[in-house]
Amino acid sequence: MAEIRATGRTRRTTKTIRATALAVALTGLLSTLSVGCSNVKELNYTPARMDPEPARTKTKQVSSSLLEMTGVKGKVTEPGPSVTRCREYGDDLFSMSHPWSVYEITDEQVDTGITNLRKALNENGWKITKDGKAKSQAQDPEIYAENDAEQFALHVTGSKKSATGNPMILFKVVSKCFKAESAKSLDGEY
Repeated sequence: MAEIRATGRTRRTTKTIRATALAVALTGLLSTLSVGCSNVKELNYTPARMDPEPARTKTKQVSSSLLEMTGVKGKVTEPGPSVTRCREYGDDLFSMSHPWSVYEITDEQVDTGITNLRKALNENGWKITKDGKAKSQAQDPEIYAENDAEQFALHVTGSKKSATGNPMILFKVVSKCFKAESAKSLDGEY
């Protein structure tokens, strides 16, 4: 009978130790989660729900429409849009970045393209936030613009022929953060 009581006490002691360990672990986990949540920044807009592939397609469409706005015919660089995680706002948020350029054009086409783009941006929902000269030795024309409806921003520079390069129009198209179906859907995206 003494053995049964000792075994019963041992079981109760083991259960108490496990319950205490579980409580300590949960407390640690909850404090870690609450600290992690306090480090997540708030967006000042509601991100559109979209997974990477449809977001990549949309970014290509925005870039194509910008090329059409320039009215310039030349060669266009190949790399497509890439995914950038917006981790400071949440694990399932990402933005698209699409740097590209139009090249094998003339200095006159650079001027024409920038002039056409400047006019067309305003007519197509874009708000120009800066329009002037780049802070570089060449003082190339540059434009910054945003399109709230499409949730994209743009930086474009018209680079004329110089000792270091040929004429081209350089674009950087960046989206606001999109909300993926899950953080897992962003794994392996580039």
